[in-house]
Amino acid sequence: MNLPKHVHVIGICGVATSALAIAFHKAGVKVTGSDKGFFPPVSTELEKQGITFYAGWHPEKMVADGIPDLVVITTASGTQNPETIYARENNIPSLGYTEVFGKYFIKEKSIVCTGTWGKTSSSALLSHILEQAHLDPSYMFGGVSLSHESSAKITDSEWSVFEGDEYKSSPTDPTAKFFYYKPTHLLLSAISWDHADLYPTEESYFDAFKKLTSNIPETGLIVANMQHTGVEKTLRGSTKKIVSYGLIGSDYSYSDISQTKDGLSFVITHAEKTYKITSPMLGSFQAENITGCFAMAHNIGITPEKIISSIATFAGLKRRLEKRVSGDITVFDDIAHSPEKASSVLKNLREIYTGKIIAIFEPNIGGRERESAYKYDNAFKDADTVVIPRLTKLKVAENAVEVPMDGKELSETIQKTHKNINYMEDDSALVDFLVATAKKDDCIVFLGSHGFRGMIEETVKKLS
Repeated sequence: MNLPKHVHVIGICGVATSALAIAFHKAGVKVTGSDKGFFPPVSTELEKQGITFYAGWHPEKMVADGIPDLVVITTASGTQNPETIYARENNIPSLGYTEVFGKYFIKEKSIVCTGTWGKTSSSALLSHILEQAHLDPSYMFGGVSLSHESSAKITDSEWSVFEGDEYKSSPTDPTAKFFYYKPTHLLLSAISWDHADLYPTEESYFDAFKKLTSNIPETGLIVANMQHTGVEKTLRGSTKKIVSYGLIGSDYSYSDISQTKDGLSFVITHAEKTYKITSPMLGSFQAENITGCFAMAHNIGITPEKIISSIATFAGLKRRLEKRVSGDITVFDDIAHSPEKASSVLKNLREIYTGKIIAIFEPNIGGRERESAYKYDNAFKDADTVVIPRLTKLKVAENAVEVPMDGKELSETIQKTHKNINYMEDDSALVDFLVATAKKDDCIVFLGSHGFRGMIEETVKKLS
């Protein structure tokens, strides 16, 4: 494996970029990094690994320990970052972090897990299954696993497992990230128009996935949830080898789902054989993700017994129905940043909890576009109370025709189909409201990709 000797990562504090840095470090590469600021747990993990990093953009610090063989440019760095400019002007090899993953981590047998949802959990679980089967894959997923040492790893194996994000690779490269991962094996969970800021029409969004699936080699494999209308539409007429998973009628079907506060159990049926599955993860939707991983792992030669035992030991991801505190009142944290994802999480909590469900929701950029407003109809029907906090401020182009919805407008949009909704700009007042409103057996769930400015930690503290 021909790796660079010294890598400098501009914007090292992101989940994916810090994982990239740690993976290179563990492979024996000297790694340095910079970012505009550092916060636990990323900074703690970088320090624990002995990686040198500093705050701010300082070209003189970037080359203090020698000129890097490779500079990794990330979304945080931007085109006018002083370190980016220095690298360009001094002809230091520079690549976007997605390109770096594609060049150094992707293997001859490349499994890519993609779809509008389910891709992070699936890529983390599938990499865990391959590790337990001693296939030692390189991998990367955009979350923090409770069963992996880090979110990325580079090995000498012929296998890699990657989360295939459809979002743009960098501010200057609109190429969808998953194209850099050259999949030979594709796990396709769902396709529903998202990221309206990048894909202004539903057709443009679907076109990206159609192009990806058409690139799968004839000797490759697509494991797909064909019962999802967006997936079926995308693969309609495809000549690739397709193995389906989903409900009854699929090549690999799941049924008899039951869940408690302690986890999930269900049955997978394939070729008239049934397999009992147990998982410590919450959410009946995980049965679909797990079945897709089972199908992929089985089709690359891993035995059902090894797959089942691996599933039972996979603890899941942080911020995927992560239980932050459990007692008379349970607090969850989930990255569900779109109305569809929020609706799915709330539906599952309603199946498990008998008390009131109080949801605090902040959407991603696409979920604040006015074109997405119709998706909020009845999205929060399984919540008793919905709270919209002060939304994270977005950078809006000066020549933008329309600005995204603010918190007040989003509240009014949701209020059309949900009566008990609150818009609260003051974080402290919001926490006080949650603590005063929640009673025994109730559930509080924070839904959104941002960190909620410490409100989760403060809520947990006050409830304790």
